[in-house]
Amino acid sequence: MKIAIVTETFLPSTDGVVTRLTQAIKYFRSKGHEVLVIAPDLGVEDYEGAKVIGIKPITLPFYRYRPFTLPTAKVKELLENFEPDIVHAANPILLAASAVHYAKKLDFPLIATYHTHIPKYLDYYWAYKPAKPILWRHIKKLHNAADLNLCTSEAIKQELIEKEIQNLHVLQRGVDIHHRNPRYANEKMRNRLTRGDKSKTLLIFIGRLAIEKEIHKIKPLLESRDDITLAIIGDGPARKELQHTFSGTNTVFTGFMHGEELSQAFASADAFVFPSVTETLGLVILEAMASGLPVVAAKSGPTMEQIKDEETGLLFENENVDSMIQAVSKLENKALMELMKQKARIEAEKYAWEKASQQLLDYYYQTIEKHNNLQNMVAN
Repeated sequence: MKIAIVTETFLPSTDGVVTRLTQAIKYFRSKGHEVLVIAPDLGVEDYEGAKVIGIKPITLPFYRYRPFTLPTAKVKELLENFEPDIVHAANPILLAASAVHYAKKLDFPLIATYHTHIPKYLDYYWAYKPAKPILWRHIKKLHNAADLNLCTSEAIKQELIEKEIQNLHVLQRGVDIHHRNPRYANEKMRNRLTRGDKSKTLLIFIGRLAIEKEIHKIKPLLESRDDITLAIIGDGPARKELQHTFSGTNTVFTGFMHGEELSQAFASADAFVFPSVTETLGLVILEAMASGLPVVAAKSGPTMEQIKDEETGLLFENENVDSMIQAVSKLENKALMELMKQKARIEAEKYAWEKASQQLLDYYYQTIEKHNNLQNMVAN
């Protein structure tokens, strides 16, 4: 099969969308499929034998941390030359919106995936919040042009249905259970993240440092408990602001980590803290669980789909400091901690990337069949 993936973000960027796409591409290539990736030009030309064609990006005024590529007719030329069996528009808003437009124009089967809850993010950028209804109309139009749509959780599926987006299915989550593994626990890494204070309970947050991630909500916990250290791993537009916010607390900022170093950071902590309620899933939750960590998370539809309270993690009420402090206090129960670590790992083992990537491939075939049947109906 010839697969064209048009995405708003790709390597070397690091986020849940990129992780899912790279794992899928790796799997598709192992099965002998030909893959073309069209993405913002960030210097990557090949991934696992898939050709990556970059299109010149720009920096948008409201989000200068990451470059984006605007819709362009170049996508039409690339799709015509490649002649794909299916076009996958990943999170169509800008560049991937071109994939929607030209896949329809050129009559290629089209699947679209909803990964990033951008309309929700606008709630955290007051100057752009009034544009939220316009953005939803744009998203609805793009996704309803696809033969089939995928999202990443049942909670988001229900929200998209309420927005009248059609032909929706939930794509199974996945995790690299080999490289996110308790065996990577490392004393040197733990010393680095706690500044050598072995008496502290180590919580970690890993992800993009942006307002919508709501990392600031963790600060009251640190102010109430001097026996806890927080390691914030990642980078982003809100880093300087967060460093100022957490000044005077037991907080370590490391910047980005990758590869084995990141695996060690995951496995060397006591628990993972996840304060955001804006995620469509939060693949990092499953990465933490695969590393043998209980996840302390604010309640939201997607987090409650992944975490069983006092089994694989601890849930607290969003925007409720007392609830968060109470949840974290349960980490002092050593028997409960050990049980959650074991159950978190067992749960994560159900979601190896191979299964999720095969499911995506199955949806590709389903999309092609649906598209062809519709064309035959029209022809007859």
